[in-house]
Amino acid sequence: MLQALIVLGAQLVYVPLVVLRTLMMVKGEKGKSAFFAVLEGGVHVAALGIVFSDLSNYYSMAAYAIGFGLGMYAGSLLEEKLAIGYVSLQVNILEKNMALIKHLREAGFSVSISTVEGIDDTRHKLDCTSRRDRESEFIEIVRQYEPNAFIVSFEPKSFKGGYVVKNMNKQREKFAKKKNKSVNI
Repeated sequence: MLQALIVLGAQLVYVPLVVLRTLMMVKGEKGKSAFFAVLEGGVHVAALGIVFSDLSNYYSMAAYAIGFGLGMYAGSLLEEKLAIGYVSLQVNILEKNMALIKHLREAGFSVSISTVEGIDDTRHKLDCTSRRDRESEFIEIVRQYEPNAFIVSFEPKSFKGGYVVKNMNKQREKFAKKKNKSVNI
């Protein structure tokens, strides 16, 4: 029974590592992805070693399968919580709502506005980019001003220039200054 618990625990570590490795690989973080792959491989070999050492121990096999499912769930929660990266958001509204646009900009969101043709009428499209961890905040602001807005979000693979890059550079400079202060103290 102890072996089954070890296998279950290993799977609860292994599968979230798979999720993190995959996430880092998709985001282009090769070094981090490789680091997680090494950890993942070690945990996986250890768990499989226990399972294969005694194929008559059905508890270990069941723990492996259950741990895989629970680990996948835990990995999904972890990925959602980390919300690494950026999201592009498109908002379609009937009227040009300057109060909404002003609020979004004051909250630090980039907003570009264009007029587009819908099936029956002219609409206004807001193109915005945000960190993923602020997506729900963005959507809530839009819902307050435009409850019937059509909102689409997707993750950009890469981007260059614009408000988001300027903002990222400011954050880097701020972090570097803070780091230098703590080193000089």
